[in-house]
Amino acid sequence: MAGPDITEEIYSVAAITNWLSKGLGKILPPNIKPNFDKLALGGHSRGGKTSFAVALRKLNITTDLNFSAIIGVDPVDGMDKGKQTSPPILTYVPHSFDYDMATLVIGSGLGDVKKNPLFPPCAPKGVNHEDFFSECVKPSWYFVAKDYGHLDMLDDYTPGVRGKFSYCLCKNGESRKPMRTFVGGVMVAFLKAYLYGDNVDLLAIREGKVRVPVAIKSDDFM
Repeated sequence: MAGPDITEEIYSVAAITNWLSKGLGKILPPNIKPNFDKLALGGHSRGGKTSFAVALRKLNITTDLNFSAIIGVDPVDGMDKGKQTSPPILTYVPHSFDYDMATLVIGSGLGDVKKNPLFPPCAPKGVNHEDFFSECVKPSWYFVAKDYGHLDMLDDYTPGVRGKFSYCLCKNGESRKPMRTFVGGVMVAFLKAYLYGDNVDLLAIREGKVRVPVAIKSDDFM
Protein backbone atom coordinates (compact mmCIF):
# COMPACT_ATOMS: atom_id res chain seq x y z
CA MET A 1 0.00 0.00 0.00
CA ALA A 2 3.00 2.26 -0.57
CA GLY A 3 1.38 4.30 -3.35
CA PRO A 4 2.51 4.70 -6.94
CA ASP A 5 5.63 6.84 -6.41
CA ILE A 6 8.88 4.82 -6.08
CA THR A 7 11.13 7.74 -5.10
CA GLU A 8 11.76 6.40 -1.60
CA GLU A 9 12.53 2.91 -2.94
CA ILE A 10 15.16 4.36 -5.30
CA TYR A 11 16.85 6.26 -2.47
CA SER A 12 16.70 3.18 -0.24
CA VAL A 13 18.37 0.93 -2.83
CA ALA A 14 21.09 3.52 -3.39
CA ALA A 15 21.67 3.82 0.36
CA ILE A 16 21.89 0.05 0.81
CA THR A 17 24.30 -0.22 -2.12
CA ASN A 18 26.53 2.45 -0.62
CA TRP A 19 26.44 0.66 2.74
CA LEU A 20 27.62 -2.68 1.30
CA SER A 21 31.30 -1.83 0.93
CA LYS A 22 31.42 -0.26 4.41
CA GLY A 23 29.11 -2.46 6.44
CA LEU A 24 28.62 -5.90 4.90
CA GLY A 25 32.08 -7.21 5.77
CA LYS A 26 31.52 -6.35 9.44
CA ILE A 27 28.57 -8.71 9.81
CA LEU A 28 29.85 -11.63 7.73
CA PRO A 29 31.88 -14.51 9.24
CA PRO A 30 35.63 -13.73 9.24
CA ASN A 31 36.36 -16.28 6.51
CA ILE A 32 33.78 -14.82 4.09
CA LYS A 33 34.91 -11.94 1.90
CA PRO A 34 32.34 -10.24 -0.37
CA ASN A 35 33.34 -9.70 -3.98
CA PHE A 36 31.90 -6.36 -5.01
CA ASP A 37 33.21 -6.76 -8.54
CA LYS A 38 30.34 -9.19 -9.12
CA LEU A 39 27.22 -7.30 -8.09
CA ALA A 40 23.73 -7.75 -9.54
CA LEU A 41 20.51 -5.81 -9.00
CA GLY A 42 17.00 -7.13 -9.52
CA GLY A 43 13.37 -6.88 -8.54
CA HIS A 44 9.80 -7.87 -9.33
CA SER A 45 6.98 -5.61 -10.57
CA ARG A 46 7.59 -2.11 -9.10
CA GLY A 47 10.79 -3.59 -7.67
CA GLY A 48 11.84 -4.32 -11.24
CA LYS A 49 11.08 -0.74 -12.17
CA THR A 50 13.08 0.43 -9.15
CA SER A 51 16.04 -1.69 -10.24
CA PHE A 52 16.04 -0.08 -13.68
CA ALA A 53 15.66 3.35 -12.07
CA VAL A 54 18.79 2.79 -9.98
CA ALA A 55 20.72 1.43 -12.96
CA LEU A 56 19.71 4.50 -14.97
CA ARG A 57 20.69 6.87 -12.14
CA LYS A 58 17.22 8.40 -11.90
CA LEU A 59 16.80 11.28 -9.44
CA ASN A 60 20.54 11.92 -9.88
CA ILE A 61 21.45 9.20 -7.41
CA THR A 62 25.01 7.92 -7.16
CA THR A 63 26.35 4.64 -5.82
CA ASP A 64 29.83 3.72 -4.62
CA LEU A 65 29.64 0.35 -6.37
CA ASN A 66 28.93 -0.59 -9.97
CA PHE A 67 26.50 -3.30 -11.03
CA SER A 68 27.44 -6.02 -13.50
CA ALA A 69 23.91 -7.27 -14.23
CA ILE A 70 20.28 -6.27 -13.80
CA ILE A 71 17.17 -8.47 -13.64
CA GLY A 72 13.57 -7.31 -14.10
CA VAL A 73 10.96 -9.92 -13.12
CA ASP A 74 7.75 -8.78 -14.82
CA PRO A 75 8.65 -5.09 -14.35
CA VAL A 76 5.79 -2.56 -14.56
CA ASP A 77 5.99 1.20 -15.11
CA GLY A 78 2.44 2.27 -14.30
CA MET A 79 -1.16 1.72 -15.31
CA ASP A 80 -0.90 2.27 -19.07
CA LYS A 81 1.15 4.06 -21.69
CA GLY A 82 0.87 7.74 -20.79
CA LYS A 83 -0.06 6.78 -17.21
CA GLN A 84 3.38 5.95 -15.90
CA THR A 85 4.05 6.27 -12.20
CA SER A 86 6.70 8.62 -10.85
CA PRO A 87 9.45 8.72 -11.81
CA PRO A 88 8.75 7.29 -15.29
CA ILE A 89 11.33 4.86 -16.65
CA LEU A 90 10.17 4.00 -20.16
CA THR A 91 10.84 6.48 -22.95
CA TYR A 92 9.48 4.33 -25.83
CA VAL A 93 12.73 4.78 -27.72
CA PRO A 94 14.15 1.36 -28.65
CA HIS A 95 17.48 0.44 -27.01
CA SER A 96 17.60 3.75 -25.14
CA PHE A 97 18.55 2.53 -21.65
CA ASP A 98 21.83 4.26 -20.87
CA TYR A 99 23.83 1.80 -18.81
CA ASP A 100 26.61 -0.70 -19.36
CA MET A 101 25.53 -4.06 -17.94
CA ALA A 102 23.87 -7.32 -18.95
CA THR A 103 20.08 -7.46 -18.58
CA LEU A 104 17.53 -10.21 -18.04
CA VAL A 105 13.81 -9.48 -18.41
CA ILE A 106 11.32 -12.17 -17.36
CA GLY A 107 7.69 -11.64 -18.34
CA SER A 108 4.36 -13.27 -17.51
CA GLY A 109 2.09 -14.25 -20.39
CA LEU A 110 -1.06 -13.55 -18.33
CA GLY A 111 0.17 -10.33 -16.75
CA ASP A 112 -1.77 -8.16 -19.20
CA VAL A 113 -5.02 -10.13 -18.73
CA LYS A 114 -7.68 -8.93 -16.28
CA LYS A 115 -8.50 -11.21 -13.35
CA ASN A 116 -12.05 -9.85 -13.29
CA PRO A 117 -13.96 -6.75 -14.52
CA LEU A 118 -13.31 -4.88 -11.26
CA PHE A 119 -9.52 -4.69 -11.48
CA PRO A 120 -7.13 -3.68 -14.26
CA PRO A 121 -4.43 -6.13 -15.39
CA CYS A 122 -1.43 -6.22 -13.08
CA ALA A 123 1.12 -5.79 -15.89
CA PRO A 124 -0.69 -3.81 -18.60
CA LYS A 125 0.48 -3.60 -22.19
CA GLY A 126 2.39 -0.41 -22.85
CA VAL A 127 4.20 -0.43 -19.51
CA ASN A 128 5.21 -4.05 -19.02
CA HIS A 129 8.04 -6.49 -19.78
CA GLU A 130 7.71 -6.08 -23.57
CA ASP A 131 8.39 -2.37 -23.33
CA PHE A 132 11.27 -2.76 -20.88
CA PHE A 133 13.02 -5.30 -23.11
CA SER A 134 12.48 -3.06 -26.15
CA GLU A 135 14.55 -0.34 -24.47
CA CYS A 136 17.32 -2.64 -23.26
CA VAL A 137 20.78 -2.59 -24.81
CA LYS A 138 23.14 -5.47 -25.57
CA PRO A 139 23.62 -7.95 -24.00
CA SER A 140 20.00 -8.60 -23.00
CA TRP A 141 17.89 -11.73 -22.55
CA TYR A 142 14.11 -12.04 -22.56
CA PHE A 143 11.89 -14.94 -21.48
CA VAL A 144 8.10 -14.96 -21.12
CA ALA A 145 6.28 -17.73 -19.23
CA LYS A 146 3.22 -18.24 -21.40
CA ASP A 147 0.54 -19.52 -19.02
CA TYR A 148 1.47 -17.74 -15.79
CA GLY A 149 0.55 -14.48 -14.14
CA HIS A 150 2.21 -11.48 -12.58
CA LEU A 151 2.34 -12.94 -9.04
CA ASP A 152 2.87 -16.60 -9.84
CA MET A 153 6.51 -16.54 -8.73
CA LEU A 154 5.42 -16.00 -5.11
CA ASP A 155 5.17 -18.70 -2.46
CA ASP A 156 2.13 -20.97 -2.64
CA TYR A 157 1.05 -19.82 0.81
CA THR A 158 1.05 -16.04 1.22
CA PRO A 159 -0.50 -15.10 4.59
CA GLY A 160 -2.18 -11.87 5.62
CA VAL A 161 -4.38 -9.48 3.71
CA ARG A 162 -1.76 -8.70 1.05
CA GLY A 163 -1.07 -12.41 0.64
CA LYS A 164 -4.74 -13.13 -0.01
CA PHE A 165 -4.92 -10.20 -2.44
CA SER A 166 -2.12 -11.81 -4.46
CA TYR A 167 -4.63 -14.46 -5.51
CA CYS A 168 -7.48 -12.01 -6.11
CA LEU A 169 -5.96 -9.07 -8.01
CA CYS A 170 -3.97 -10.73 -10.80
CA LYS A 171 -4.69 -13.43 -13.35
CA ASN A 172 -3.00 -16.61 -12.17
CA GLY A 173 -1.83 -19.85 -13.74
CA GLU A 174 -2.91 -23.25 -12.45
CA SER A 175 -0.03 -23.53 -9.97
CA ARG A 176 2.73 -21.22 -8.74
CA LYS A 177 5.48 -23.77 -8.28
CA PRO A 178 6.42 -24.18 -12.00
CA MET A 179 6.72 -20.42 -12.46
CA ARG A 180 8.68 -20.03 -9.24
CA THR A 181 11.06 -22.81 -10.29
CA PHE A 182 11.53 -21.32 -13.76
CA VAL A 183 12.17 -17.79 -12.52
CA GLY A 184 14.75 -19.03 -10.01
CA GLY A 185 16.44 -21.27 -12.55
CA VAL A 186 16.75 -18.74 -15.36
CA MET A 187 18.02 -16.10 -12.93
CA VAL A 188 20.77 -18.44 -11.72
CA ALA A 189 21.67 -19.36 -15.31
CA PHE A 190 21.87 -15.68 -16.28
CA LEU A 191 24.01 -14.75 -13.28
CA LYS A 192 26.36 -17.70 -13.89
CA ALA A 193 26.80 -16.42 -17.44
CA TYR A 194 27.49 -12.77 -16.67
CA LEU A 195 29.13 -12.94 -13.24
CA TYR A 196 31.17 -16.10 -13.70
CA GLY A 197 31.52 -16.50 -17.48
CA ASP A 198 29.64 -19.84 -17.61
CA ASN A 199 26.84 -19.53 -20.19
CA VAL A 200 26.18 -23.27 -20.69
CA ASP A 201 22.86 -23.34 -18.79
CA LEU A 202 21.59 -20.05 -20.24
CA LEU A 203 22.27 -21.20 -23.80
CA ALA A 204 20.66 -24.57 -23.05
CA ILE A 205 17.46 -22.84 -21.93
CA ARG A 206 17.40 -20.62 -25.00
CA GLU A 207 18.06 -23.49 -27.40
CA GLY A 208 15.57 -25.85 -25.77
CA LYS A 209 18.25 -28.35 -24.76
CA VAL A 210 17.12 -28.44 -21.14
CA ARG A 211 13.65 -29.14 -19.86
CA VAL A 212 11.98 -26.17 -18.16
CA PRO A 213 8.76 -26.36 -16.08
CA VAL A 214 6.81 -23.75 -18.08
CA ALA A 215 5.95 -23.10 -21.71
CA ILE A 216 8.12 -20.22 -22.94
CA LYS A 217 6.30 -17.76 -25.17
CA SER A 218 9.38 -15.71 -25.97
CA ASP A 219 13.09 -16.45 -25.65
CA ASP A 220 14.56 -13.43 -27.40
CA PHE A 221 18.02 -12.06 -26.84
CA MET A 222 20.41 -9.49 -28.25
